[in-house]
Amino acid sequence: MSMEKVINKAQAPKRHLHIVFLVMLIFFVISLVTNILNSIIVDVKKSFDLSLVMTGFLPFSFFIAYGIMSIPAGFLSERFGSKILLSFSFLLMTLASLGFVFVPTYFVFSITLFVLGSCMAILQVIINPMLRSAGGKEHFAFNSVAAQLVFGGASFASPYLYLYLVGDHASENWATSLRSLVPENIPWASLYIVFSVFSFALFLLTGLIKYPNYEKVKDEKVGDTSSYWELLKNKYTILYFLGIFCYVGVEQGIGNWISHFLQEYHQLDPQTVGANTVAYFWAMLTFGCLLGLALLKIIDSRKLLIGASVTTILCLFFALLGNAPSALFAFPMLGFSISVMWSIIFSLGLNSIKSNHGSLSGILCTGIAGGAIFPFIIGMIGEAISLKTALFFLIIPLTFILSIGFWAKPLVINKTIESKSNSK
Repeated sequence: MSMEKVINKAQAPKRHLHIVFLVMLIFFVISLVTNILNSIIVDVKKSFDLSLVMTGFLPFSFFIAYGIMSIPAGFLSERFGSKILLSFSFLLMTLASLGFVFVPTYFVFSITLFVLGSCMAILQVIINPMLRSAGGKEHFAFNSVAAQLVFGGASFASPYLYLYLVGDHASENWATSLRSLVPENIPWASLYIVFSVFSFALFLLTGLIKYPNYEKVKDEKVGDTSSYWELLKNKYTILYFLGIFCYVGVEQGIGNWISHFLQEYHQLDPQTVGANTVAYFWAMLTFGCLLGLALLKIIDSRKLLIGASVTTILCLFFALLGNAPSALFAFPMLGFSISVMWSIIFSLGLNSIKSNHGSLSGILCTGIAGGAIFPFIIGMIGEAISLKTALFFLIIPLTFILSIGFWAKPLVINKTIESKSNSK
């Protein structure tokens, strides 16, 4: 081995694979807790005898916490550090989940969802820098894709966890034992016993493991309030915030109402066909992320965003206006067509602003609150007119996302195979 290689090896930053594994576990739990609402929403409505508006308020309770907590979470992470905040978040998740199990009412469930959403916001702010540091900057892209796959896998698994615990054909095993701990008319509450166990296990794990010292570079740090005001004066900050806001609104607006739509318009069982369709929606979204990575190597991200937006609008028409087989095909395809939107909008936002990327990320993550607003609006319109009409409302945010592909002027454009060839 040459002396140069020895020196480079000695200077290479140490990787902490146990932290990478921890981050992957956290991504799994975040996805499981977040997306279970898509599967249980019909049961929740039935259990508490809710209107569509009150049903839509439940995802509102969860996702509005992102809008409230994302920026404060950045300041908290600078002040207290990763270990303390992670431990606090998992302990709070444990207590909130058990709180609902002991007092299974609509009001307590709404509070529980808000607390869980707040914890999710804190976790999201912490784990991405952790993954970059522990896995090595040069491996960050690969590890991020791996994390997305874990997230998608948990989203796909959550409807099956629901079916296992709540379905009519649930096995006579520990699932039955868990269901015996909650009221007979609210069997889905047993899911939150499982979440409390997962959360407490992660609380113990985060307290036991050792964390590497991580010094953020200047551009990664969360700035003071002046950096946020400076960013908010830039129109592109607002526009990309709205882009994230619209994307998450579309994602959750579709996911939350799939089962209810199939039950109301095609008389399909939400505990079987509905849950499976929700699972396929998330599976196709995960698969689309992988294909999107390949497409970004040959297509400008703005053109890909335009194509994805047009395809999504067409799929939405097929899902809402077609017969049952069309709906069962089109709803999962919606997951496929929206899959690239988050990463493209987020990267265009970061590549369009010169500085303060740590603060900018906090502002963009606040846009996750779109997952609170759009399902609630759909519930209101659905109550006043019809759910089918309400879901057509999603064309408005999709049109805004489509427009990004035309007006975006990033300072850095994603490299494609063609652009690399032309640069030679």
